[in-house]
Amino acid sequence: MRTEGVLAGLDPDQRTAVTAPAGPVCILAGAGTGKTRAVTHRIAYRTLSGEISPRHVLAVTFTARAAAEMRARLTGLGTGAVQARTFHAAALRQVRYFAPRLLEGRQMPELMESKIRVVGLAAARAGVRADRAAARDLAGEIEWAKSSLVEPGEYVVAAAKALREPPYEPARVAEVFAAYESLKRRQGVIDFEDLLRAAVWGIEEHPDVADQIRAQYRHFVVDEYQDVNPLQQRLLDAWLGGRDDITVVGDASQTIYSFTGATSSYLIDFPRQRRGAVVVRLVRDYRSTPQVVGLANAVIQQARGTEAKLRLELIGQRKPGPEPELKIFPDEQGEAAAVARRCRELIATGTPANEIAVLFRTNAQSESYEKALAEAEVPYLVRGAERFFERSEVRGAMVALRAAVRSIPGETPLVEAVVEALAARSWNRDQPPPGGAAREQWEALAALVTLAEEYAAVPEILPIGEAGHVQREITLAAFNDELARRAEQQHAPTVAGVTLASLHSAKGLEWDAVFLVGLADGTLPTTYAKTAEQLEEERRLLYVGVTRARQLLWLSYGQSRSSGGRTRRPCRFLPQLQRTTGSSAAATSETPAADRSRKPDRRRPQVSSCRICGATLLAGTDRKLGRCATCPSDLDEDLHERLQVWRASTAAGLKVPAYVVFTDASLVAMAERRPSDPAQLLAIAGIGPRKLGQYGDAVFALVAGADPADLDQKNFEN
Repeated sequence: MRTEGVLAGLDPDQRTAVTAPAGPVCILAGAGTGKTRAVTHRIAYRTLSGEISPRHVLAVTFTARAAAEMRARLTGLGTGAVQARTFHAAALRQVRYFAPRLLEGRQMPELMESKIRVVGLAAARAGVRADRAAARDLAGEIEWAKSSLVEPGEYVVAAAKALREPPYEPARVAEVFAAYESLKRRQGVIDFEDLLRAAVWGIEEHPDVADQIRAQYRHFVVDEYQDVNPLQQRLLDAWLGGRDDITVVGDASQTIYSFTGATSSYLIDFPRQRRGAVVVRLVRDYRSTPQVVGLANAVIQQARGTEAKLRLELIGQRKPGPEPELKIFPDEQGEAAAVARRCRELIATGTPANEIAVLFRTNAQSESYEKALAEAEVPYLVRGAERFFERSEVRGAMVALRAAVRSIPGETPLVEAVVEALAARSWNRDQPPPGGAAREQWEALAALVTLAEEYAAVPEILPIGEAGHVQREITLAAFNDELARRAEQQHAPTVAGVTLASLHSAKGLEWDAVFLVGLADGTLPTTYAKTAEQLEEERRLLYVGVTRARQLLWLSYGQSRSSGGRTRRPCRFLPQLQRTTGSSAAATSETPAADRSRKPDRRRPQVSSCRICGATLLAGTDRKLGRCATCPSDLDEDLHERLQVWRASTAAGLKVPAYVVFTDASLVAMAERRPSDPAQLLAIAGIGPRKLGQYGDAVFALVAGADPADLDQKNFEN
C-alpha cells in the first residue's frame, strides 16, 4: 500500500525510472521534468518495498541546497534515514571518522574554506606578482588541475591539451601550483580537492576502510551527473568497488561548468561502460509553458558536438501562456530602463518581486539593471555576486577617479580622463586579461568607462530653481558626483526583490518571469569562446537561461552598448522564435491577403520603434500600433467603436470581408494614434496610398467626431 502511494501521480516515464530493477540506471532528465521527484521516489519505492535498507543508501548532490531539498522530500516519503550529501560533505564525514586510523593518531589537517590567501603567498614565493583577482584566477586554475587529477609537473602539457587560457604562462602557473602544494603541507592545511583525494586514498590503500564503507553504502544515487569531474568520479568508483547498484540523473544539454573540470563524458558513456544499464528519458516538462518549452527546444536543436547526442526534445505539460518576447533596443541603457518598467508593471499586477529574475552573461552587466531598477523604485537583490558599487575593484577605481580630478587637466574630455585615471591602476582598455576573475574585474572597470560615455553623450538641461536653466557639466568632478549618487541609491537595503544573477548562478533555479538580457554576439556568446566546444557551451548557457522561466520570458539586447556606439549583432543562438504552427512569435505578420502581392523592399527594411519604450518593433501588429503589445494602450474607446461600425457598414456595401477594408490591428492603431492628416495615417504600418485614397477622408472625419451613419451614403456613392 505504501509503495502504491509512492507511485501515485507519476507519469509513465517517471514510473519506469522509479521501478527499474537493481543495477545501473541512467535517467536523462530535461529541465523541469521532475528529476528530483523521480530519484527520491525511486529511493522510497525500493526502501518501502523492503528491497533495500535506507541506511545503506547514499544520495550525492552538488550543492547543499539540493541535498537539503532531497532530504526533505525523502522525509516526506517516509525514508528520512537515507543520507543525502554533497560529494565534499560525504567525503569530509568519512575522512573525519577514519582519521585516527588513517593518520595513526595524528591530528587531521585543517580544511581551508578558500585557496586565495595561500595561492597569493605561493605566487609571491614563485616570483609572480598577483593581485587578488589574479590570485582568484590562479586558484581556479589549480582547482581545475586537481579536479582533473593533474599534478604540478603535468600541468603545462595538460593545460595545452585542454586549451586552457591561464592567467600567466603555463610554466609560471605550474611553479605557483607546486609552491602552493608545498605551503599547504608546511601550514598543515588541506583544500577541498585534498579532502576528496584523502577519501579516495583511504579506500584504495586501506582494505579495512574500504570494506567498512562499502558495507555501509551499497546503493548510490548521483544527481547532476553531467557535472562530475574526474576526481569525483574516482571517489564514486572507490565507493562502488566494482558494484553496479547506481542510479545517475543528468542532462547533457545543461553542461555549463566544463571550465571547472566538469565533464559530461561520464553521463554520455554510462550505458556503454555499464553493461545492461537501464536508460530512461524524462521529457515531459512541468515547469514551463509550451511556448517557453518550444523556444528551449529550438535553441538546443541547433546544438552540435558530443553533448548533442543526448539532447532531449521537451514536451510542455502546462497550459499555454504568452509567447516569448524578443525586444531590440537602441542601446543597453534603453534596454535596462524597459526591463525595469516591465518589472514594475508585473509587480503592480500581482507577480511577486521574488518571482522575477533578470539574467545576464557576466556579473559586470549588473550595474545597468541595478541603476534602472533603483530609479524605477523596484526592489532587487544580486545573487552570486556583490552589487556593482560594492565590488572592491569598483570602489578602488572610484577613489582613483576622485584623485585624478587634481592630477588631470580640467579641459581633458571626460572619457579620456576616466581611461587615463584607470590606466594608473594598470587597466588597459585594449587588452582584456586572461583568467575569469581578472577579466571580470577588467569588465567592471570597462563598465565605468561605458557610464562615462553615456554621461558625456547626453548633456541634458537641468533646472536651477525658478531663475533659469544650466547645461550639465561634463567634467570628471561632475562624473564622480554622479557615481557617488548612483552608489548611494543602489545601497538602499532591500528585504526581497527582483533577482539579478548571472546565467551560471541561475542554474537549478526557476521564476515565474525571466528576463534574458544582453543577448548580443560578443556578450553571449562571449568573445572569449573561440573553439567549437566553447561556443556550444555558450549555447547550452542560453538554453539553461530559457528553461528558468515558468510563464513569461523576455529576450532582449541593445544594438549598441551606449548611444551612438558600434552596432552589434543579436546572439547567434537565437532562433526565429517559431511557433508550433510555423509562424514567428517575434515577427508575425497580419498584412491582409490583398496587400501581400506587394514584395517588400529588402534594400530598405521598414524599422520602427515603440513610441513608449523605444524597442524595435518586429511583429506586424506591433508595427501597426506603434508600440509593443505589452506597453500600455491609450485607446480612444469611443473612436474605436465608431471605426468598427463604419468598417462593418463599408465592407457590407462593398461585399468584401471586413479585414479587406482595415484589419483589427489597424483599427486599434487608429483609435490610439488618432491620425488627422495623410502623413499620420500613412505612418501606420500596412496602410498605403491606395487605402489612403479609398478611406482616408472617412477616417479623418471619424477621428474628428463624425457619426458613422453620416458617412455611409458618401462612401457608397464614391
